[in-house]
Amino acid sequence: MSVVLMENVHIAPVVGPEIPSGHIHVEGDRIVALGPGPAPAVPGATRIDGTGCLATPGLVNTHHHLYQWASQGLAQDATLFEWLVALYQVWAAMDAEVVKGAAGAGLGYLALSGCSTSSDHHYVFPKGRGDLLAAEIEAARDVGIRFHPARGSMDRGASQGGLPPDVVVERLDDILAATAEAVDAYHDPSFSSKLRVAVAPCSPFSVSADLMTEAAALARSKGVRLHTHLAETLDEEEHCLAQVGLRPVDYMEELGWLGPDVWFAHAIHLSDSDIDAFARTGTGSAHCPSSNGRLGAGIARVSEMLRRGAIVGLGVDGSASAELTSLSGEMRQALLFQRARYGPAALTARQALEIATLGGARNLGREEEIGSLEPGKLADIALWRTDGAFASAVTDPVCTLVFGSRQPPLARLLVGGETVVEDDELRTVAQDELGRAGGEAHRRLMRLAGERGFAAGKEVRS
Repeated sequence: MSVVLMENVHIAPVVGPEIPSGHIHVEGDRIVALGPGPAPAVPGATRIDGTGCLATPGLVNTHHHLYQWASQGLAQDATLFEWLVALYQVWAAMDAEVVKGAAGAGLGYLALSGCSTSSDHHYVFPKGRGDLLAAEIEAARDVGIRFHPARGSMDRGASQGGLPPDVVVERLDDILAATAEAVDAYHDPSFSSKLRVAVAPCSPFSVSADLMTEAAALARSKGVRLHTHLAETLDEEEHCLAQVGLRPVDYMEELGWLGPDVWFAHAIHLSDSDIDAFARTGTGSAHCPSSNGRLGAGIARVSEMLRRGAIVGLGVDGSASAELTSLSGEMRQALLFQRARYGPAALTARQALEIATLGGARNLGREEEIGSLEPGKLADIALWRTDGAFASAVTDPVCTLVFGSRQPPLARLLVGGETVVEDDELRTVAQDELGRAGGEAHRRLMRLAGERGFAAGKEVRS
């Protein structure tokens, strides 16, 4: 069994007091011990000198759309609904090759920002374009981080009062069959799992009530989690009121979609009673500040949600609505957005770190395994170099990590005790090749969309 010893490091475990100069003892994929002072002598151990570094749990990304790496920079000044209408037809052209290249680049970029676990919400499945879910799972295995693909779906197109065009929706029976197949084929519930599947109809304005209730029943019969978008914009609230006579959270409650096995993306436009319902039922949410700002959707009431006991994690959202957004940078964005709205005491640096780690683990139902540095938990550890020449004027390393507009160098990222990043370089895959594959995925998608008449027209620019 491999042994890794980090020492001389400032440890921010998220749970419990920080250790200004201490060690972390890893055996296999688990943390065995951590504490002040030097590491024990263990023959054959790999010793990592963390002098000048901050150790945190690996960051946890709880909302993303990896395929969107291939459609960045489009519809730059659009609202959410305008942006979706502009891009649905482009996404309808994607194939497995596009998804593999986009997912690899997106996951590599996340790893370089300290992310050890990422979910992904993939909800567009054009017919005859290959196995898109398998493509992104293969990319995640190559990069080496934990992966939680959420098999998404849409069954309510424009002809049935939904927002997406009919070309990108699926039949209810086909969705349920494909989702069940994905769970059976890929979901690994084990403690050390690097692959778990969730069930994830897309949004209240693109799926039917039948799909929501049937998907919930399917997920609960198989013991997996539920995810969808919710309360992202006021347009969505108006749509729900017009279609079903209920606000989004009330609609979800009526459909049986509140509970400790559910987490929602965004959850911006919540009332006090909505937040209390989340806290009461253990329902989680993924806060995506950069995407929310890019689309002008609003600022989630994160500070109030935390104060009332609701679960909040962090997400970068799809790359096409938050171009080149790093997960580490979202901690700063979350902090600044809350302070801009509620004042300088609204969110602390350590609260921002907690929602990026343990909050995310709670969203994914993995708080017993990841999200904090504790003996017995998985050795998912980010080691940040906070003693650089310019950073040296800041004596609080957590402040350096969260407040700074530039991410500190990532000295090491361990996932299950294995090195994924070292000295800001991916070690599991060829970094430059991964980036080029992401660029090629973009060019391929634009070419395929162009063949359908949607390459660079007004529909894309909005």
